Amino acid sequence: MPPARPSAALRTTSSRWAVLLGCLALGIPVFLWQLGDTGLVDETPPRFAEAARAMAATGNWLTPWVNGLPRYDKPPLVYWLMALGYSLPGQDHWNPLGTWAARLPSGLASIGVMLSLADTLVRWPQPSQGHPTAAPSSRRAALTALTATLAFVLSPLVLLWSRIAVSDALFSGCLAVALLLFWQAWADPHRPWWPGWLVLGLAVLTKGPVALALAGLTLAGFGWRMGASLALWRRLRPLPGLALTLVVSVPWYGAMLLVEGRPFWNSFFGYHNLQRFTSVVNQHLQPWWYFLPVLVVASLPFTPLLGLGLGRGLRAASAKSQPPSSSLRCFAACWLLAVLVFFTLAATKLPSYWLPATPAAGLLIALAAQDGEDAAAEAPAAGGAGRWFPVAQGLTALVCGVLAAALWASPAWIPLIDDPEMPTLPQELLASGFVLRAALCFSLATVVGFWLWLRGLGSGGSSRGQPPGWLLGLQLPLVAFHLVAVLPMWHLGDGVRGRPVRVMAAAVTRLGRPGERLAMVGILKPSLHYYSRRVVLYEGTSTDGVANLSDRLRSERRRHLEPSSSTASPTVLVVIDAATAALPHWRQLDGTPLATSGIYRLWRVDRGRLDQQAGSLLGSGKARISWRDPHPERY
Repeated sequence: MPPARPSAALRTTSSRWAVLLGCLALGIPVFLWQLGDTGLVDETPPRFAEAARAMAATGNWLTPWVNGLPRYDKPPLVYWLMALGYSLPGQDHWNPLGTWAARLPSGLASIGVMLSLADTLVRWPQPSQGHPTAAPSSRRAALTALTATLAFVLSPLVLLWSRIAVSDALFSGCLAVALLLFWQAWADPHRPWWPGWLVLGLAVLTKGPVALALAGLTLAGFGWRMGASLALWRRLRPLPGLALTLVVSVPWYGAMLLVEGRPFWNSFFGYHNLQRFTSVVNQHLQPWWYFLPVLVVASLPFTPLLGLGLGRGLRAASAKSQPPSSSLRCFAACWLLAVLVFFTLAATKLPSYWLPATPAAGLLIALAAQDGEDAAAEAPAAGGAGRWFPVAQGLTALVCGVLAAALWASPAWIPLIDDPEMPTLPQELLASGFVLRAALCFSLATVVGFWLWLRGLGSGGSSRGQPPGWLLGLQLPLVAFHLVAVLPMWHLGDGVRGRPVRVMAAAVTRLGRPGERLAMVGILKPSLHYYSRRVVLYEGTSTDGVANLSDRLRSERRRHLEPSSSTASPTVLVVIDAATAALPHWRQLDGTPLATSGIYRLWRVDRGRLDQQAGSLLGSGKARISWRDPHPERY
């Protein structure tokens, strides 16, 4: 008697765990391997890391402090998670560069998105558009889940922001999990309505009210497109849901207003939220169409599939003609468009603002591949569902080929790189061979993509000729590209750009005198403050910088920094880059050279000489004291 076949539920459970373990097997090396082997990347990550380290060191877990000043830029969740890492003993052994503790929340957040995407697609398999009533097999659902997670992971934005110590990856992760929980509650009436609102509170505690705006736009667009706004409202219960979100997030805001008062209100809500949305800050002026090319670049080389998937998501059937559990394609399209519309309307635009759309892009890419492969297998029944898929396949493989060709041609264009902070980078890149490793990986992806594409075209719609793993075949060489090329290049760049600053910090610690102040002029690196553990006075290259530095040493007051006279503290340590050091108004300080690393010099400058030079520049009208002017992002 033949053995009994396992039940569908058992097969689904087995497939689910296999996919989740596969996601972990891919996500851990991509996001966590060698996470602490390089230093913090200037300019923003050292500020996050220092605020978190200060929390762990002082026990003040309410207000973030950096370089002797309160930092009101972001809510505290990312600081708290980093600070938990900094609270562990043995930092000098397992976290010597400070990056494991600071980067771990970002890496874990992206792994969490991978698991959430995969779990959603395995538990609620989406039927192909050509067969809206036929549920895909567990094997087909598992393949779609795996390719969706890799489409998310391989976004250049995700690969970058998941390995730097800022709040963007954590915010994107919390928002993605919240939105997927909302959709699950809509798709399955047995799912509770409240978990999504709970996680949304964590997103608000990571980056502020923007989480509410993006979630609201996504749900409003989805309800309208499905013709089920009232049913969605009843199912998700937004009034008690928002109350739960506020219970999670509001206490910290209330405590900050109570303790810090108007400065926190003006900085966080006024500048970092309202003003960033309504006006351009920090010269981040971009045209209204800025996020369209960002959309293209952020999903390379799978952008043709994203365009196909987005179009199909917007044409998805309404709730009257399909069950809620088949609506994930439409939900992902509304999610992506919500991010696009909101940040297009914002006056300040940055590439990282697109990060919350990358999970939705991963869903749309994988579902487009599933639709096309299933349509190619049964062309007559699928009708027009697979008409454009071969075109998207060919374009995706072509994009891989173009990128491979550009990488093979790197000896021609790498010498053109001209970065004053990394003058030796072109020579070191060429000598390393890392770019040619990247070219090899993209070439392999190109060969696999074209071979499987041509095999599908030659099959004439036969299910035997169209392999179901075409997208996965392209993705695996690109995972290798990240591990064998991107990470080594990251190490190389850190050695050229970051290591000299760490050497300067070590020299300051070794050579500094008791009570001697520290300044950095020209190229400004917050990592100098992080690694030296000293308050640093930062000034630019202009003549104003000389006057400002002289006046700040006499009168500025910060935590761990008191005003001092030139008699009590006759010298100041100055870290200066070579180009700034060559300017007459800085060269005339006649600083005593103490150490050199890369483009940086460490000088000991006589305070009397500095005051004399500042007085001369002020008296001749060539400089003015400007450091007291309002500056919302001082550090």
